[in-house]
Amino acid sequence: MAKKASNFRNGAAAKAKPAPKGVVTIRTPLTQDPHAVRDTREKVLEVAIGREVRAFRKKLGITVADLAAATDISLGMLSKIENGITSPSLTTLQALSRALGVPVTAFFRRFEEERSAVFVKAGEGLDVERRGTRAGHQYNLLGHVGSNTSGVVVEPYLITLTEDSDVFPTFQHEGMEFLYMLEGEVTYRHGSNLYPMKPGDSLFF
Repeated sequence: MAKKASNFRNGAAAKAKPAPKGVVTIRTPLTQDPHAVRDTREKVLEVAIGREVRAFRKKLGITVADLAAATDISLGMLSKIENGITSPSLTTLQALSRALGVPVTAFFRRFEEERSAVFVKAGEGLDVERRGTRAGHQYNLLGHVGSNTSGVVVEPYLITLTEDSDVFPTFQHEGMEFLYMLEGEVTYRHGSNLYPMKPGDSLFF
């Protein structure tokens, strides 16, 4: 019977040796709420910058005229910047950062770039070759999300192993890996621990 596992990672999967009688599972509590509501982000860069400039100015308790005088920016131009009507140059942003006492990057903190979505219909994944292919592992790529503002690259795979598949040797790679067992049974080795996985089981490292 074939064994299938859904694999979300930016490395490769491995089939492990038979499991011992005892398996140690370490559980750690979540340190953050993945469903927490994030701060409101602005999708228009000029508007995001303008809101930050206004917020920092008001925090210092100064008027638009005061900030204009401190930065040598015209009152009209500064008003347009705060209202998101114009895109300030880097020189202007540097002048504002010095006057407001914040780094230039602070003006971009509420800006959010548009993120792409990947939709793959059932059975339309892309068969690819990975390091485990020579061991009889079948890899079906279900999508790819490149590095975005979070700096994370994600590649989900549907991996199929059969009884004829060889044990893949231990290897290491950068990044994180998440496995979710769909069908069959397999033993996965991570470090010195062996994990016998059945449908519904998951492994993250």
